[in-house]
Amino acid sequence: MLSNLHPETLAIRGAKEQTEFNEHNSALFLTSSFMFDSAEAGAALFAGETHGYTYSRTNNPTVAAFQNRVAQLEAGEAGLATATGMAAINASFLAFMKAGDHLVASRSLFGTTMGLLNNILPRSGIEVTFVSQTDTAEWAAACRDNTKMLFVETPSNPLNELADIAALANIAHEHNALLAVDNSFLSPALQQPLRLGADLSIQSATKAIDGQGRVMGGVVCGKADLVNEVFMHVRTTGEVLSPFNAWVLLGGLETLFVRMEKQCANALAVAQFLRTQPQVKTVHYTGLPDHPQRALIHQQQHGGGIVVAFEVNGGQEAAWQVIDSVTLFSKTGNLGDVKSTITHPWTTTHGRMSPEDKQIAGIGPGLIRLSIGLEHEADLKADLAQALSRL
Repeated sequence: MLSNLHPETLAIRGAKEQTEFNEHNSALFLTSSFMFDSAEAGAALFAGETHGYTYSRTNNPTVAAFQNRVAQLEAGEAGLATATGMAAINASFLAFMKAGDHLVASRSLFGTTMGLLNNILPRSGIEVTFVSQTDTAEWAAACRDNTKMLFVETPSNPLNELADIAALANIAHEHNALLAVDNSFLSPALQQPLRLGADLSIQSATKAIDGQGRVMGGVVCGKADLVNEVFMHVRTTGEVLSPFNAWVLLGGLETLFVRMEKQCANALAVAQFLRTQPQVKTVHYTGLPDHPQRALIHQQQHGGGIVVAFEVNGGQEAAWQVIDSVTLFSKTGNLGDVKSTITHPWTTTHGRMSPEDKQIAGIGPGLIRLSIGLEHEADLKADLAQALSRL
């Protein structure tokens, strides 16, 4: 029956671990361990011969309901929840790569992800080659015999550049490698990378899935055998999602589609408004009708997303003045919240990158990133207008 339901229904009525109490909402199981009916039953559970729960580091009914529901929305055979989005990325890397292996990645990634690739993976003997977000020929040329994975975040953070997921999947599979896609910017409401050929869809549930800036979490979805490899890593290293966070995130899933629809509409209105402002040099938003990758957007996205980036004249000083002058936008590095947020990527989300790497990624000191929420669009535009008028 569930396979015939629309995603909007699955987000509300999808996977649920029912108890004997027949509760209407998913139950919150705050327990570190679970008891066995007998020593023999415990041995069977630990051996994987029977289904059940032993310890919340390895599995928990609330966590299982959350990760399975996201997998349904992502069109994946299985899902695995982690403590954060970065934990999901790290676990996906280390589950499939070891010393001597090679990773190809876009150079247009979230700043912390770049830190992981530049500073942490090399300590494990994993070599990383960075390539263009948009030029598939660079991806193909960078692949080697020891390439195990291609990794991309699309749209990119914060410039909203797309990577062709289907084309990258073909390149990866031609080299017996996996394609992993960070889907945090759009969530399964707007994009399902697995349907386009990706092997793993990874996201920070802290963002749009929660939608209210309450808790952190991450999810990896894909074929069951691949997700199980990540699970074996996570259960050992302890990068697991807490049951309470899973319970909160389940509630977030139930309003995901309606939130994203309205937030996308607000984001388009704000992007179009910013284009009319003389203080603004450029606006980056995939929902704009003349986006240079419009054909690809129609192929792999169901909407423009909720993140708008724009560059102001005057560099960092001007960008900071705008940020300090807004009254409605929350000054924070988070995104996906029902409250609109504003940040300066050069000094916050990508602040630990070298100036050279930031410039290569297209991030300048005058760039501002907005995450658009559910406020009335007229109020958001008015707030930006008064802030820009001070330049």
